[in-house]
Amino acid sequence: MKDQTLTETPLLADIDVEKLEKAAFILKTVAHPVRLAIIKLLEIDDRLSVSELCEKLQIEQSLTSHHLSNMKLKGILSCQREGKNIYYSIKERNILNLFTCLEKCDCNMG
Repeated sequence: MKDQTLTETPLLADIDVEKLEKAAFILKTVAHPVRLAIIKLLEIDDRLSVSELCEKLQIEQSLTSHHLSNMKLKGILSCQREGKNIYYSIKERNILNLFTCLEKCDCNMG
């Protein structure tokens, strides 16, 4: 059976494929416990430096920076340099709706 793209699938004619692709892109971008924790911390504090995030997450700077760079590149976070420090904040605030949804979800993940 040949693989089909979503736009070639007749059953999805009434579904906004562009929205599905955007949702998948966002979910792939944040689908890691560290990335979810970063977003949650930035929801609480609005703006944190890399070192503050490392301290709160108790992980190495290189790992923290990797996750921050990825989310910045994908448009989820923004950053601002002030002297030696780089401060991150949530650029795409609607991402916080994902947490609201997940907190309401009563899925059996056990």
